[in-house]
Amino acid sequence: MTLSVRERIVRAVLQRVTAAVAPVPVIRPPTVPISREAGVTVLLTLDGDSIDAHSNAVVDRSLRIRLTAVAQGAEAFDQVDNALVLAHTALMQSPNLDGLSLGIREVEADWDTDDLDAGSLALPARYEIRYRTLAADLTQIG
Repeated sequence: MTLSVRERIVRAVLQRVTAAVAPVPVIRPPTVPISREAGVTVLLTLDGDSIDAHSNAVVDRSLRIRLTAVAQGAEAFDQVDNALVLAHTALMQSPNLDGLSLGIREVEADWDTDDLDAGSLALPARYEIRYRTLAADLTQIG
């Protein structure tokens, strides 16, 4: 099976973040319920994928991902902050993801705590990953 460039990018991000925050679990949807005993958990979700430009047979694209660190308890803020710092460092050390992307930049993230249980803390971080594909083949880097 041949994977799209987008899926290869998501898997590269998942691999880097997982290695950076270990032993903290990193979950990509479809998710399973997060245990209260799990401590801190990092969720990786996709916020969107857009086409930025067409140039002959090449398409410039932007993939937006969200990392959300979730924890409970007295040390929740320290735990989620540390997880996001480690994840950010791992992503920015190789912003071209070994040739898969044109670059990564951090973008604004909204903090929405309405869906959380009492005593929970969730801190998000969002990133935009620019990449290029062939117009006729999403599996080929353009």
